[in-house]
Amino acid sequence: MMTDTELAARTAPGAPGSSGGTGTPVVPDVRKRRSLPWWAVPAAALAVLLSLPFSTLRVPGVFEHALNSPSTLHLLALCLVFGGLATSYDLLYGRVGLLSFGHALYFACGAYAAALLMSVLELPLVWAALVSVVGGTLLALILGAVSLRVNGIALAMVTLAFAEAGSILISRDPGRWTGGEEGRSLDTAAIPDAFIGVVNTVNLYWVAVGYLVIVLAVVWWLAASPVGRVWQGIRANEQRVAVLGVNPYPYKLAAFTVGGGLASLGGVAYLLINGGVTPGITTAEFTLTLLVMVALGGAGTRWGPFLGAALYTYAEHRLLQLGGAFDALPAWIAAPLSQPLFILGVLFVLMVFFFPGGLVALPGRIGAAVRDRRAERTRADNTGKADPS
Repeated sequence: MMTDTELAARTAPGAPGSSGGTGTPVVPDVRKRRSLPWWAVPAAALAVLLSLPFSTLRVPGVFEHALNSPSTLHLLALCLVFGGLATSYDLLYGRVGLLSFGHALYFACGAYAAALLMSVLELPLVWAALVSVVGGTLLALILGAVSLRVNGIALAMVTLAFAEAGSILISRDPGRWTGGEEGRSLDTAAIPDAFIGVVNTVNLYWVAVGYLVIVLAVVWWLAASPVGRVWQGIRANEQRVAVLGVNPYPYKLAAFTVGGGLASLGGVAYLLINGGVTPGITTAEFTLTLLVMVALGGAGTRWGPFLGAALYTYAEHRLLQLGGAFDALPAWIAAPLSQPLFILGVLFVLMVFFFPGGLVALPGRIGAAVRDRRAERTRADNTGKADPS
C-alpha cells in the first residue's frame, strides 16, 4: 500500500503513469539508453597498446621515429610504468585521501632490492623480483602501521621523514651496495637474453604493459569491492565511518600496504627498462612528482592517474630534447624555459586554476559549457520571438 507522499508523486502532472494534466495517460518510455559494457574501453585501450610494437606508423611532431622503433617503445614503456606507479599512489591519495610523501621509498625498494639480489646473491630475475615485491610490501606494512597513527599533515610529515631517511641511506652508500650518487646498474648475467640489448626493447615494452595491467586490475577491483566503498567513506568523512562502527585504521593500512606492494613491483619493472637505478627515485621530490601526475590526470578516477603520468613523462622527455631550442631567446627568458620542471610547473598551476578535476574532467566541462551556450542562445531566440518590437 502506497503512502500519501508516494501517491502524490505518482499522480503528479508529468510523473510516469500520470495523465500529465490533460486527461491522457502518459505511457512511460521503456526504451533504455544503449551504453557500452564496462570492459569495452579497457579492452580497446589494451588492444591499442598491444598493437603499437607492430605498427610502423610515424607521428611527426610527437615521436621522432616510428612507433615500433626502440627509442619510441622505450619512451612508451616509461610512460606506462610511471602511469602504473601513479595509479598505485592514487590508491592512497585519490581513493582513501591519504597524503603520503613516502611512496617513492617503496618504488626504490623494489628497484634496489632486485638489483642487489641479482648481483650479490646471484638470484634469477623471477626470484629476485618476487623477494623484492614481498620485501617492499612488508616495508609498507610496517611503516604504514606507524605512520597511520596520525592523520593529515602529521601523516605527510611522518612519511616524509621515512622517505628522507631512506634517501640518505641510499645516497651515503653504506657497505658500498647501493652505488651512492652514481646508482647501480643492472647485472645482465642474471637477466634472460630476451631483456638485453636494444633489439629486445619490445620485450621490455611488454613488461611495462604487463605491470600497468596488473596495477589497473588490482586498483579497479579493490575500488569496486566492499573495501573500496569503505575507502570512499573514509575519504569523505572518516569520523562518520568510525561513528557507524567501522574502524578506519585497518582499511587505511590495507590501502597503504597494497599501494606499497604495487610500487615495489613497478620498481622492478623500472630497473629492467632503464637498465639500472639512481638515487633520484628515492627522494621526496619524486613522490611530489607523483602527486602532480595524479592531480594532473584526475585524482580518484579510473584513467586519470595513468593519463596524467603518461602525459607528464612524455612532456618531460620532449622538453629535455627541446632545451636547446630556446638558446636564441634572451637569457632571462631562455634560462627558465630550458628547465622542463619550470614549464611543467607553470602548466600544472594553470591546469589547477582553470581545469580543476584534471584531464578526465575536461570532456565533461567542455560539454557542459557547450550545452550552457546552446541554452543561452535558445533563451535569446525565444525572447526575441516573444518580443517582436
